[in-house]
Amino acid sequence: MINYVCKYAPVELFKGFGQECAVLEEMPENFDKSDKIAHANLCGFGKSVIQAVLEGKVEELVLVNCCDSMRRVYDIIENTKKCKFLYMLDLPHEDNECENIKFAQSILRLKKAYERYSHRTFDRELFIKSFAKPESERKPYIGLMGVHVSSILEKTIRENMQMDVENMTCTSGRNLIILQKDLRNMDDETLFVAYAESLLGQMPCARMNNNTRRNQLFLDPSLKGIIYHTIKFCDYYGFEYASIKNNIKVPLLKLETDFTSQSAGQLLTRIQAFAETIEGSDDMDPTKGISEEARRRMESGVYYVAGIDSGSTSTDVVILDQDGKIKSTMIIPTGGGAMMSAEKSLEKAVEKAGISKDDIIRIVTTGYGRAYINSGDDSITEITCHAKGAHYLNPNVRTVIDIGGQDIKAISIDENGAVKNFLMNDKCAAGTGRFLEMMARTLGLSLEEMSTMGLEWKENIVISSMCTVFAESEVVSLVAQNKAVSDIIHGLNMSVASKVGALAARLGQDNPGEYMMTGGVAKNKGITNALEEKLGAKLYICDEAQLCGALGAALFAYEKCREA
Repeated sequence: MINYVCKYAPVELFKGFGQECAVLEEMPENFDKSDKIAHANLCGFGKSVIQAVLEGKVEELVLVNCCDSMRRVYDIIENTKKCKFLYMLDLPHEDNECENIKFAQSILRLKKAYERYSHRTFDRELFIKSFAKPESERKPYIGLMGVHVSSILEKTIRENMQMDVENMTCTSGRNLIILQKDLRNMDDETLFVAYAESLLGQMPCARMNNNTRRNQLFLDPSLKGIIYHTIKFCDYYGFEYASIKNNIKVPLLKLETDFTSQSAGQLLTRIQAFAETIEGSDDMDPTKGISEEARRRMESGVYYVAGIDSGSTSTDVVILDQDGKIKSTMIIPTGGGAMMSAEKSLEKAVEKAGISKDDIIRIVTTGYGRAYINSGDDSITEITCHAKGAHYLNPNVRTVIDIGGQDIKAISIDENGAVKNFLMNDKCAAGTGRFLEMMARTLGLSLEEMSTMGLEWKENIVISSMCTVFAESEVVSLVAQNKAVSDIIHGLNMSVASKVGALAARLGQDNPGEYMMTGGVAKNKGITNALEEKLGAKLYICDEAQLCGALGAALFAYEKCREA
């Protein structure tokens, strides 16, 4: 098996040797082996290639000198002597007649090198037969674009999108416009020049000197949304994303990974929320419709629906009556597993409402623990649910800010409460509820005490680090310097506000309307005051702020019943 890493790799050449080829898309759990011999700032994909070689998963590998990272990867792998066949293909960065000839010569050098290594004979007819027919007309689809996407992440995306997904990243999307009948009439020299021209004539990757034809990717009328993937330390595609985000008219989601398997799981909520934004949350699970028993109860005129928000810190429940009015709410600490907490919170909400659990005809779950709750009829991401709940509480809200236990979300919504765009910070605990809990513990305070003590500050202390561990050390140092606790808390509040404000600002300024803060941190007066200062705008905060996700879930349950 010959592995390759670039769509410009001459896969068909190896078919002429009777060899199979596969994209090297190994996404390791970590880089424990490659980190020992590779530079810390080498991109995650480069490290994954080295890791696969060191783990003995790759014996024959063809690289392309498309960027500095691949050149470094080649040097490192060559030094390990772990590959039986390792070749660096010289790729032109232009697409013209002169470069076609040069690339054809590069391919022929690769051909000779593989003949010497394998002692195989090149079969011209097998080579020609390997060329596939041009692609047929596309159906509506989601474009997966940017830099290399692993099979793990691509599978996650496909499983959560009802619409077709087309991988158009730099590894995939090979489309050679060349016909078998034309090749058969060529001599060998002309044949390989035509092959080189076909390879270079593909949709150019972002690394090509002239990649203006890539604009066609974003102008396809069948394209209904873009998931744009970048890898940490890969500047090329980061620049392209920045250049297109303000010009395209279809929904756009940016995913950045370090190319480890852990990163795919962290991105699940974003992917599901993007699917709901494009395809509609009501259609996420069409098999779970309204049961006949539920319909009979609806005909009686008295029925209830519930939303359960299973978060990392608390599990919240909202029960609505047949008129869409809030009947009961409940908030309990999450503990003992999502399922157990959900059942307990729902039981308490039912008891508080003075009704029977059988009176609830539909339950929608949301939050990080929603996948582990079996009692729900539908499952919708907290992003979509927070947008729905915020619109219910204040129809003038256009930006929702939610500081959760382990992430921060900034959500842009339209006049109907639908998600227009969203951003999340979920790679570390910086600025989250967990961050505040740790800082309170370090200061020997409760969260309630911490929420008010920072209001009466005198010295403007700057907490320079947002990393939870480093910030904790900084706070300990400030305490040792006898700095006033109120001043330290104010510094922490401003630090969190800066992080959250920057996330909200990245949504853009073209979304006029009110700001609303949801989640338990909305009760922290010090944070809200600091955030209002950073935003230069007033935050709408209501008593139901922490229940916004559960409220949105309940509203989706209610609407489903009304449509039945």
